[in-house]
Amino acid sequence: MKPNPPQHSQCGRVQTLMRLSLAAFVLLAGSVSVAAQANATTAEWVMLSPEGEEFSISMPRESTSDAGEQTYHKMVLKTRLYLAAQKSGPVLAVASLSGIKSNPALYTEFQRMNSYVDAFKDWFPEKIGRKAAVPKLVLLGSKTLNGNEGREYRMTIGDLSGIVEVYATRKRFYAVAVLNTKKDQELQERFLSSFVLPEKSGEPTSTMARQPTMETPTVTPVAPQANKPATDDQKTEPGAEAPSNETKPGENSETQNTPGSQKRAPISGGVLNGKALYLPRPDYPAEAQAAKASGTVVIQVTIDEQGAVVSAHAVSGHPLLQAACVSAARQARFSPTTLMGEPVKVTGVITYNFVL
Repeated sequence: MKPNPPQHSQCGRVQTLMRLSLAAFVLLAGSVSVAAQANATTAEWVMLSPEGEEFSISMPRESTSDAGEQTYHKMVLKTRLYLAAQKSGPVLAVASLSGIKSNPALYTEFQRMNSYVDAFKDWFPEKIGRKAAVPKLVLLGSKTLNGNEGREYRMTIGDLSGIVEVYATRKRFYAVAVLNTKKDQELQERFLSSFVLPEKSGEPTSTMARQPTMETPTVTPVAPQANKPATDDQKTEPGAEAPSNETKPGENSETQNTPGSQKRAPISGGVLNGKALYLPRPDYPAEAQAAKASGTVVIQVTIDEQGAVVSAHAVSGHPLLQAACVSAARQARFSPTTLMGEPVKVTGVITYNFVL
């Protein structure tokens, strides 16, 4: 009669089988993720030029499109989304929004862009299956594409992160997004570099900062104001405020018939850090150090025709840091700005980042 095998030997075999099963599952999951990433790279790509749009871009042939509406404050925006996405792979998307018309008599292009960015941020996560995730946008800098002013952001939505480039034409707003669970520089460059807009023509464009020299904050557009497209203030993401000395409708000096009777209204320069000739760093007040105050402070400034700051006030940031930043901003010096050969004032924001 054969003896029964020891109990611990049977347990050992079971544990070994469980380990092998777990290893097989991990390998399978990994292969699915790699396959999804490979599909986006090896799939057949085609040049997309949708009817009624101003852009062209190269996307995987299997991309889809969706049209709808988005309520933003008291406005109804028309939305279109061109999307190529895998459940466990990259998200390639072009969002097209319209409904906030260019109207310099009521609001600046800087405010218009902020409002569109805010609307996109609220609308986009649900469209890519991340409705419950809290989206985060960090401004990386300004961009220009064939004369069309734009910006570059780093975006994070749940497990996805990547780059979003945004542009505002006279008719529409476009956000070109590459989000992924892992970094894929080749895919990012291939998609973003294929986006094309027609050359901007007509009215001259203002000079804007190209590359902020200090750490750039997460950007939230301006707070709501009557008759202006704007956005909600958020505690975690400082924004920019409309210039207080902006020309009102009917007061535009350019409409005057007498040459030289009035100076031009200030133009919007956006984020001005990169345009400064001299930008002193603010002091870190003792009371702010004691309170361990940190974060980004945004200062609204007006620059005269000679490049000197003539007004400055804080629009967001820790209260204990604002006075020091206002004082530093008033000492900043900029290159004079001209429009059609005439010196003009410029309004914009200077950002200061305090890191503990």
